Amino acid sequence: MPRSPLIFIVLFAVLITIINSLYVVNQTEQALVTQFGEIKRVVDTPGLKLKKPFIENVAFFDKRLLDFNAPPIEMITEDRERIVVDAYVKYRISDPKQFYKSVRTEEGLRSRFNNILISALRREIGSVSLRELLSGERQSTMQSVRDEANRKASREAVEAAPGETAEQEAAAERAAASRGFGIEVVDVRIMRADLPPEISQSTFKRMQAELAEEAQKFRSQGEEESIKIRSSADRERTEILAEAERKAQIIRGEGDGEAGRIYASAFSRDPVFFDFYRSMQAYRETLGKSDTTLVLSPDNEFLRYLEKR
Repeated sequence: MPRSPLIFIVLFAVLITIINSLYVVNQTEQALVTQFGEIKRVVDTPGLKLKKPFIENVAFFDKRLLDFNAPPIEMITEDRERIVVDAYVKYRISDPKQFYKSVRTEEGLRSRFNNILISALRREIGSVSLRELLSGERQSTMQSVRDEANRKASREAVEAAPGETAEQEAAAERAAASRGFGIEVVDVRIMRADLPPEISQSTFKRMQAELAEEAQKFRSQGEEESIKIRSSADRERTEILAEAERKAQIIRGEGDGEAGRIYASAFSRDPVFFDFYRSMQAYRETLGKSDTTLVLSPDNEFLRYLEKR
């Protein structure tokens, strides 16, 4: 019976040792095993893993895309416009060893990388106008910010952690200076780009005036083009009508000439009948109207075909 407590103590110690020797790496994680602060190995495959109990520790880092929002900050564009920019970053931990040496945690990265992001944003936004920043050209600007952030992050040296000596700080800087933070910046986006409240109204009014001036310019150009088109159409109409009238006169002249020729031919064949036919036409044109009154002498030549014979 006296041995029972000892057995329980031994079993408990064995259980604690086994528990402290095992750890699980998830599909979305990568692990960094350290021994007394020294990095021993990186584990990037999921599953149940072993480590030395009590003397080895495990730090886990996310393998997925991570993000953080930069605090809003005022910047100046190329055309001297003051804007408030609110951006966010998508990044991935590409080198857990370097990440651990440089910043230890995601919170440490954000406090350090925020200055890099702001510097890259100032550089690129300062080289474009406000109109370009608010248009489809913003995509190329954001790609430039991303590339600049990647370059600066890869060169950045780590700062001293609290409690580190000067020798430890120098060693950490030498280890981190060549490879930076151990992250890859995948994307940088601007969530909001607003004018400061004190100048937004005046800027909106100025932009409205510029747009109104541009609209008036377009209307004037359209009116001028409309006048040109109408003038050209009126000139073409006049030319078409004049040409049609000329051709009509020619055709009428030819018709009158042909009619005269036919009349002359018919008159030459039977002058008496032709004279009678023309007289009948004259009677119809003159006497065919009910309100026509003629006062003529009985022996008038016009009435010769109406006399009884």
